[in-house]
Amino acid sequence: MPNGTPDPDNASGKAVITPRRPGRDGDKGRRKASAFAKGRLVDERAIAEVDWLLTDRLNHRDLLIEHLHAIQDHYGHISVRHLAALAHLMRLPMAEVYEVATFYAHFDVLREDDDIPEQLTIRVCDSLTCGLMGAEAIIAELEANPPPGKRILRAPCMGACDRAPVAAYNHVQIPRCTASMIREGGPFVLDEAPPYDSLDAYIAGGGYEELTDLREGRLTPEAIIGQLKQSGLRGLGGAGFPTDRKWALVRSQPGPKFMAVNADEGEPGTFKDRFYMESDPHRLFEGMLIGATVTGCQDIYLYLRDEYPHLRAVLAAELHHLREAGLLGDIQVHVRRGAGAYICGEESAMIESIEGKRGLPRHRPPYVAEKGLFGRPTLVNNVETLFWVRDILQDGPDWFAGLGRRGHKGIRAFSVSGRVREPGVKLAPAGITARELIEEFCGGMAEGHTFKAYLPGGASGGILPASLADIPLDFGTLVEHDSFVGSHAVIILSDRDNTADAALNLMRFFAEESCGQCTPCRLGTEKAAQLMAQPDWDEPLLRDLARAMADASICGLGQAAPNPMLSVLTHFPEDVAARDS
Repeated sequence: MPNGTPDPDNASGKAVITPRRPGRDGDKGRRKASAFAKGRLVDERAIAEVDWLLTDRLNHRDLLIEHLHAIQDHYGHISVRHLAALAHLMRLPMAEVYEVATFYAHFDVLREDDDIPEQLTIRVCDSLTCGLMGAEAIIAELEANPPPGKRILRAPCMGACDRAPVAAYNHVQIPRCTASMIREGGPFVLDEAPPYDSLDAYIAGGGYEELTDLREGRLTPEAIIGQLKQSGLRGLGGAGFPTDRKWALVRSQPGPKFMAVNADEGEPGTFKDRFYMESDPHRLFEGMLIGATVTGCQDIYLYLRDEYPHLRAVLAAELHHLREAGLLGDIQVHVRRGAGAYICGEESAMIESIEGKRGLPRHRPPYVAEKGLFGRPTLVNNVETLFWVRDILQDGPDWFAGLGRRGHKGIRAFSVSGRVREPGVKLAPAGITARELIEEFCGGMAEGHTFKAYLPGGASGGILPASLADIPLDFGTLVEHDSFVGSHAVIILSDRDNTADAALNLMRFFAEESCGQCTPCRLGTEKAAQLMAQPDWDEPLLRDLARAMADASICGLGQAAPNPMLSVLTHFPEDVAARDS
């Protein structure tokens, strides 16, 4: 404590601070000691409550967010008295703990004069696909006539766009919800997670053979990297960086090294990683263990979306079985929870969050492969990328490369939602077109809807007209149209949708999710949303604002946020005019 030490004889219920004694020269040359403690008083009962919840590793700075989750899960909110107690127990400044807690949307931090919230908190997704399916009408009805005993909050994409509109009771998702279902508390039909292979079943099917061959020398790291290169496997979280080059770079770095698995798919329209983890978690585990072994990483941190609590239980159980079977070897695997921040899908922001901090993107260089988690070289891979490693090694790189169309290599998981008959995760060839994806994999357009436009890469990939739906969907193919596939989240719009309204929805999402670190993004997204909400768009001003955001923002959020707006100005000026009338 800066002003003294706790008095153990105090029985007042507060941790009173005893002033330091004057130095040799008495009080000469120093401020007179106060008769009262300075700073926030720490409630000893709160200390006991937090200490009871957090039974281990309190002084590990990187566990701050995990400790905040423990408090939130137990009490349904986080009070300032518990924040002060946590800061005291972790020996951190109160300001640091408070800024982390208030940064993340899933922490419900109460001020001292706030009432404890209603027991039941209901979040209704207002992102684009849920908006298309009626979420705004649901929210408006519930806000006009609030259901008793329930608190209604807006929420960004929950990773369930194939089941829109979606709400969540705390963390339990309610697919295809209605206002009456939320008001009356049911009836609900919860989608069940699909069955997956247990460890024994996975091993019986040839699982972990490639990992064993690597550990026993029958496969070399160099051979594995070579096969990944031949297969054309790329980072499938959005950037598309060649996997072999990333692994080779991290392998060349001095140890100790870490691996971070990005399972925080916050891009509106994206839910493919949920599909992979639900359907075959051990294929992910084998890929990440091979990656860690090849590159020499001693610890793996799996960063999971907080919207997927059922997956946290699955991953924890199966990792326990792996550990008991000795298949983890000397590698430690840590599952870390996100806390509701889209920005943490960016690799350096994710690393900051794993370290227990606000998810603020880092400046580059240095790159995370050289200086990442805890200041050490770090291998960052997406769930989908790691999922295919075992199959490439087992069936050969030519097999994987041959799955594409039109000369493109591999297979992709497209998260398809919006105005199609059969939304969902579609395993389709790299290089397929949007039109082919709709007709061959989604059963065509929804009844009564005509294909008008599509988002090829989620919120940040832009909005393209149906006239450009015959372009192969892969990395780099849409550059000339100022668009990209990103994480392959495809949202289909129809003749019943106004693309200008869709772009406004996305810009409001970006304004809400900006981390606030840089002015072009923080103020640019907010100002753009205000301008786009006007009946008449000021096109020259919006284009100038977009240029400033793209040129000066630190990370991809601010750089790509104007893409949907610019796409509408380029391809759908009639939709802007329609809003005027």
